[in-house]
Amino acid sequence: MLVLLPPSETKAEGGSGAPLDLDLLSHPELNPVRDGLVDALVDLAADVPASLVALGLSERQSGEVARNAELRRSPTLPALARYTGVLYDALAPGSFTRVERERAFRRLAVASALFGLLGGGDPVPAYRLSGGSALPATGPFAALWRPALEPLLAVADDFVVDLRSSPYTSFARVPGAVVVRVVTEDERGRRNAVSHSNKAHKGRLARALVRSRAEPADLRGLVRVVTRAGFLLEPTGPRAADLVV
Repeated sequence: MLVLLPPSETKAEGGSGAPLDLDLLSHPELNPVRDGLVDALVDLAADVPASLVALGLSERQSGEVARNAELRRSPTLPALARYTGVLYDALAPGSFTRVERERAFRRLAVASALFGLLGGGDPVPAYRLSGGSALPATGPFAALWRPALEPLLAVADDFVVDLRSSPYTSFARVPGAVVVRVVTEDERGRRNAVSHSNKAHKGRLARALVRSRAEPADLRGLVRVVTRAGFLLEPTGPRAADLVV
């Protein structure tokens, strides 16, 4: 099973790993695109005002530009430790046992505007780049990533659970994936997509999938696993399900 997660705007500081080495990341076939984007982001960081505009940041966030300038020299952390925020707080990877951490590194992958797709244990530095941005030197990210990511994910042997958020779903279509939507249900049975706590619920679902020793191979197996964990997941099609909260 492979669970696709969105990244986060916020990142943990520091790290104890060696500086970025693209050859240590999962899916080395993505390295040509990664290398070009890293160069473009570092080069852009030399112009702070232009960086703030391109990244949609305020002047008070100029420290994020300084992070980008040090991309190739700053220390790294495993991806699941680097990303922070609501989803990753709910996932709580720091509380995993050794066995669960190893399982998380195998089962969880993070969509990334800068790196395309990261394994949970891939060593990455702190940086700032969101999927909705566009670098002056590269243009929209979907046009860069789709030709590289779609063939990679199309041949994945794993059962894929897609928890990505927009715009990361535009980076690659995954026809065989089960897409999970977080919804509430009113007294008339009408369902509405959850916005405010969407990330937290997805983080809890991903945590349950890591902690389970079962390895679901299809939607029916996925429903069994998450039902045992206390969730209500209802199929809405052959490749879609609602997480009712």
